[in-house]
Amino acid sequence: MELIQLISRADRSAFEVLYRAYFQRLSRFLSSAFHNSRLIEEVINETMFVVWQKADTYNHASKVSTWIFAIAYRQALKAINQSDEPVDNEVGQELDNEENEPEQQLSRLQLGQLIQGALKSLPFEQRIVVSLTYFHDMGYQEIAEMINCPVNTVKTRMFHARLKLKNMLSLHMGVTE
Repeated sequence: MELIQLISRADRSAFEVLYRAYFQRLSRFLSSAFHNSRLIEEVINETMFVVWQKADTYNHASKVSTWIFAIAYRQALKAINQSDEPVDNEVGQELDNEENEPEQQLSRLQLGQLIQGALKSLPFEQRIVVSLTYFHDMGYQEIAEMINCPVNTVKTRMFHARLKLKNMLSLHMGVTE
């Protein structure tokens, strides 16, 4: 990517363009790891600092996005290991369709909270695989490259995550019926 080449030559405007292009994507990705907005922003800044410092080491072996997400993944692991702070449990998603009946809005909100809670309860490694697959449209091979593990490990993590999610959601749905 041309931006990375410019950044490797200390082009601040190219870095700003890249930062703006990746901030929201990284934010969504990291919100699957933890829900503390200050910590998410900190990890994004650390990630982009590494991109700034190491742009000249990008070797085109993977897509630029895979390289950047791999850096973010490693920074997230480092932040989790260093943080003693509890994770925020924010679920603030509003429904903007006012045409729905209040019962439907409440039902959707409760389902969204249930799914978010189930995702949060997954181990970090499984949560990352689910997030990258479903929310960032990455394939198993790309995820394996990003987190530096075999493709079969990614598949196994996804299998166990799906199984846990199915069990958690069916248990809850069975209780409320």
